[in-house]
Amino acid sequence: MKILVTGTDGYIGSLLGSVLLERGHDVVGIDTGFYRDGWLYNAVKQSPRWIRKDIRDITEKDLEGFDAVAHLAELSNDPLGKLNSDITYEINHMGSVELAKKCKNVGVSRFVYTSSCSVYGIGGDDFKTEESATDPQTAYAKCKVRVERDVSPLASDHFSPTFLRNATAYGPSPRMRFDIVLNNLSGLAWTTKEIKMTSDGQPWRPLVHVLDICDAIACVLDAPREKTHNQIFNVGATSDNYRVKEIAEIVAETFTGCSLSFGTNDADNRSYRVSFDKISTQLGFKCKRNAKIGAEQLHEVFKRIDMPPEIFNFRAFTRLKQIEYLIRTRQIDDKFFWSV
Repeated sequence: MKILVTGTDGYIGSLLGSVLLERGHDVVGIDTGFYRDGWLYNAVKQSPRWIRKDIRDITEKDLEGFDAVAHLAELSNDPLGKLNSDITYEINHMGSVELAKKCKNVGVSRFVYTSSCSVYGIGGDDFKTEESATDPQTAYAKCKVRVERDVSPLASDHFSPTFLRNATAYGPSPRMRFDIVLNNLSGLAWTTKEIKMTSDGQPWRPLVHVLDICDAIACVLDAPREKTHNQIFNVGATSDNYRVKEIAEIVAETFTGCSLSFGTNDADNRSYRVSFDKISTQLGFKCKRNAKIGAEQLHEVFKRIDMPPEIFNFRAFTRLKQIEYLIRTRQIDDKFFWSV
């Protein structure tokens, strides 16, 4: 299968290209390159050839000849969405919908969209399924719901979208992110030997290893069309719903000598538990890793590269810091297009 991966130079995409190549697919990547300043370590045997281009600039000609598109390229995470919500909607919502339309127009038959479990918002203790009502709390999550809503009606005999609502990712990647919970806590544990939580850690978060996300995308692309056509799948394992407190405890236990304390600030009201039974029963997909394995892998990488605090705090490993830097240095304009 000839597959185009958007966002191939990001946290997930830098690993996904290699995973798909190892499965025998012909892979091409496309990425605007916002995060190329950051490369934590070498981890992939082979990477696909790639094109530097903003998803808003992708033309139908760029898409000709592909059997499938795995679409990851969006402005990623909630703080970045707050920085400029209008641009988040322009890129994440409209850019993604227009890309899907162009794929359909040129005969790309499979379209895999990476959504997010954050669409469930304030979910409480009940397990959310793909049929549960969504309650997105941020521009980032609201865009995910809108893309699902607007791309689903495009489904036809010749265009088959699938929507993957990923749990919160974690684990090592060359294009590392330290602005997601388990990775951030692990970086703090390694560099400061201290985790000081401002909250009591009671909110629920489902987690999924970055490589399990890659495997889920590959699973969908390899699955018979009738099993994935216009379907939503939560991506993760039901056993990997953790309270934030439990995530912090796993990290503190893995990074020996790290102290851990909790506060009482509960400013973040997002809390949700998610059921991942559908992807397991319908596609036979099972996650191979859990939070403990992820923390151990991060510890091994940090030790191997002797990671200093300045690397952990480097702007390119935090989405908001990097975009603010590109704006401040006038490398991207107010529409987030490259200035040069």
